Amino acid sequence: MKDDYLWDGSGEADPEIQKLEAALGRLRHNCPAPTFPEIAKAQPRPSRPRIWQIRLFPRFAAVAAATLAIAAIAFIFYRYRPKSNAGPVAGWEVTRVSGSPQIGSKTLRAANATGKLGLGQVLETDSQSQASIRVEEIGRIVVDPGTRLRLPDSSSGVRRLALDRGTIHASIWAPAGEFVIDTPSAVAVDLGCAYTLHVDDSGNGLLRTTLGWVGFKLADHESFIPAGAACSTKPKTGPDTPYFEDASPDFRSALSKFDLESSTPEERATALQIVLAQSRKRDALTLWHLLTRVAESDRGHVYDRLARLVPEPAGVTRKGILRLDQNMLDLWWNELGFGDVSLWRHWERTWKSGN
Repeated sequence: MKDDYLWDGSGEADPEIQKLEAALGRLRHNCPAPTFPEIAKAQPRPSRPRIWQIRLFPRFAAVAAATLAIAAIAFIFYRYRPKSNAGPVAGWEVTRVSGSPQIGSKTLRAANATGKLGLGQVLETDSQSQASIRVEEIGRIVVDPGTRLRLPDSSSGVRRLALDRGTIHASIWAPAGEFVIDTPSAVAVDLGCAYTLHVDDSGNGLLRTTLGWVGFKLADHESFIPAGAACSTKPKTGPDTPYFEDASPDFRSALSKFDLESSTPEERATALQIVLAQSRKRDALTLWHLLTRVAESDRGHVYDRLARLVPEPAGVTRKGILRLDQNMLDLWWNELGFGDVSLWRHWERTWKSGN
């Protein structure tokens, strides 16, 4: 953050300062300025202070001191406050949609019955049950039949759920990066979106985005899934390469073969040739991800095809991409039109600092 922002609002703003401004905004003084007596021209000081000086000055001084003290305390509390848990202590509100969803030992049977999913508790739906979770500042999540969902305890400063198996449909309006869902094979990070997430009994997952975009992550292995795209994920290896669901069957089959861990180098090379030959401009999404996933000897081929579909922007060079320069990769991603990757990078820094 540049110091100029604190004085005249110019320069780069620190996100923490902006949050503090928003939090204290409702306490802003909005009454007319007081009218003070006209100050007389300089003259010899009277031997006795005037009554209004005696009565008013201590009051103004006290108010000013109190205001400064409150602001200072609020800033210190906000800036250095302990990180909150993932969910409110009272729990997340669950509403029965159909059947008999169960929260811990409590079963919701009546029409529109509600309950609270507390920290460490499990929400389960059988083959005939469906439930809905709503948190005002987060969004709404529909829980399909055959699903097991948990509210884990977290000190990372983000709100999170854990999907052990089953299917959920999330509509999230929280700020980007403030809500995540853990699965057995990856973490889904909301970036302002709506999506469906499925996990099977073996821990494999599939994420489909219908609005905005989602980050899918396991350690340093990450995928970005914009609206209309999907991405599978597997335990230990994490998210596969994302693709648009309207891609050709040959394209999707070859990409699946490329992502398969058991595929031989020869099989992967053949699959990559098909992906490159079948790719459309829209499939630049897939090719951008492949830059960091192919063998170094194949990276130039991916670069050439991607550059024909979406020419590299200013500041991006072939040499830099071949050495996987992160800034250049991010510039090229932003050129694709699927979302601003700085949202993701900001979330990564915040998340790491909170852990």
